[in-house]
Amino acid sequence: MRVLILGGDGFCGWPTSLHLSQRGHETLIVDNFARRNADTELEASSLTPIAPLGVRLSAWRELTGNEIGFERLNVAQDYHQLRDVIGSWRPDAVVHFAEQRAAPYSMKSSWHKRYTVDNNVNATHSLLAAIVEAEIDSHVVHLGTMGVYGYGPAPGLKIPEGYLGVKIEGADGEDIEQEILFPANPGSVYHMTKTLDQLLFAYYNKNDDVSVTDLHQGIVWGTQTEDTRQDERLINRFDYDGDYGTVLNRFLMQAAIGYPLTVHGTGRQTRAFIHIQDSVRCIQLAVENPPAKGERVRIFNQMTETHRLIDLAELVSRLTGADIDFMDNPRNEAAENDLYVENRQLLDLGLVPITLEAGLLNEVTEIAEKYAHRCDPEKIPCRSYWRNDLRRRAQESAGAPLVAADRVPS
Repeated sequence: MRVLILGGDGFCGWPTSLHLSQRGHETLIVDNFARRNADTELEASSLTPIAPLGVRLSAWRELTGNEIGFERLNVAQDYHQLRDVIGSWRPDAVVHFAEQRAAPYSMKSSWHKRYTVDNNVNATHSLLAAIVEAEIDSHVVHLGTMGVYGYGPAPGLKIPEGYLGVKIEGADGEDIEQEILFPANPGSVYHMTKTLDQLLFAYYNKNDDVSVTDLHQGIVWGTQTEDTRQDERLINRFDYDGDYGTVLNRFLMQAAIGYPLTVHGTGRQTRAFIHIQDSVRCIQLAVENPPAKGERVRIFNQMTETHRLIDLAELVSRLTGADIDFMDNPRNEAAENDLYVENRQLLDLGLVPITLEAGLLNEVTEIAEKYAHRCDPEKIPCRSYWRNDLRRRAQESAGAPLVAADRVPS
């Protein structure tokens, strides 16, 4: 198949590009290096050394003989270039990662909120409009988030895969049964953009018959896949900072440098998780098994297990001897929640989940220890706050001057 990968230089996009290429698919990356630019803005680089994309692609060609193409453009802004690439290359599938992916980054300031909405919603809409204008039959595979559901919407409720069956009393008193999108309950501006994506997909699927698979992904842990560990030039990102670092990877990195594990709030928040190798495998399964023509937007819950954050911290503490430090929660969220999730569709397609175990945690820890000298401990705390009162309280307690809520990155 011909697969166009939007955002193919990022944390999930890069290992997915390699995985699909290794599977024999003709692969083309589109990227504008927004994630690399965010490193410059935040002055917080990946813990692992990320080679320039040209070096990465050359190394892949040298090791495998496989060619991965590259087009540099901004999916949210360069509409005509995007349309021309899609129209000339005519991909069978488009994997859409081209969105700002971090909830804390989306809450840093009003600038970051507006940027996240502008980038994410425009990128998704531009892709759909370009497919329709180019008059091609491309299957869109979108990386969404479990966060569109909210966390613990009702005690004991198992979150279905995208759609909720409801009964509505009709005018004649008879019940009308329908399936609707599960009511959205986003917990950040980032998550809100993913709920808006759902409506765009539903409309273009209904109006223009665009085939879409929306993958509601849990929190990713791990950093390497079978492909990225072949050569250091292919190594994947390892974000540890307070904006882009994911919770389990942050715990393992903190333990590696002797930094207390930072647990926000009570730690009794339950979240869904998936290993990076499973993430790329799920995307492959979605690409290779497109929905039937005319089928509604297909939604998969792309997660393999759920854990309370305090349980993860205690697991890492037992493995490494690290202390645990409870900190004020910068997010506006419940102190604790349960989370039950249906994920049968990907399992039925052949996913064999990688679950948390000491061996894999040790692999991540070894990477963290190897590159510990690249860590800047000042970048570990989360300094993005969900509300102005939380921001003011944190800054006052630290004796720091108040920072304007709309500071444009230089």
